[in-house]
Amino acid sequence: NPAGLTIGCIPTRAEARDALISANGTTIATLPTNASVGTSSLRRAAQILSLRPDIKTESLRGNVDTRLRKTLDGQYDAIILAGAGLTRLGLDHHVTEWLSLDVMLPAPGQGALAVQCRADDHSTLSLLAALDDESTRKAVTAERAFLQALGGGCSVPVAAYAVISEQSSVISLTGLVISEDGKKVVKVMGEGVDALQLGNKLAQKAIQ
Repeated sequence: NPAGLTIGCIPTRAEARDALISANGTTIATLPTNASVGTSSLRRAAQILSLRPDIKTESLRGNVDTRLRKTLDGQYDAIILAGAGLTRLGLDHHVTEWLSLDVMLPAPGQGALAVQCRADDHSTLSLLAALDDESTRKAVTAERAFLQALGGGCSVPVAAYAVISEQSSVISLTGLVISEDGKKVVKVMGEGVDALQLGNKLAQKAIQ
């Protein structure tokens, strides 16, 4: 965080998965050979290529409405977008296939919101505390720690997703580092109770 600012709360996470949208209803499995899939994310492109190396990933720009129009107009065979953006805009009825976490691991923190405020603004901090979701905060902290321990601005695509056991508060984290062509994949999994330690530990495991 910039000096003087802090994360006042992280509310309950929205949809963390990515979503595929195609004009003719094809899924990842049924897309034709050499199909064009639009995405703005190297992480998404790499994971698609790992699963379907025959697919052609293409750059996708513009706001969500523009991106949707491009695929519905047939400029792409399919596009992949963050599910949370679609649900928040009320556009999730366009989703052809919700991509499972086994197929497409999300970006660290995907679907979560962080509310920043001044670190010395105790009045606002006390108000924001009521909106904070402890499980989401722990999960996002572990995911971001994994990314940061890899170097923060890691030059290869990184994905991470954590869940918290309601019974034991144990954090289960899955991390992924993948080459842009999808051919080299390092996937690590682990559990712990300290989010920062777990993220750091799995990052070291991925580097080895």
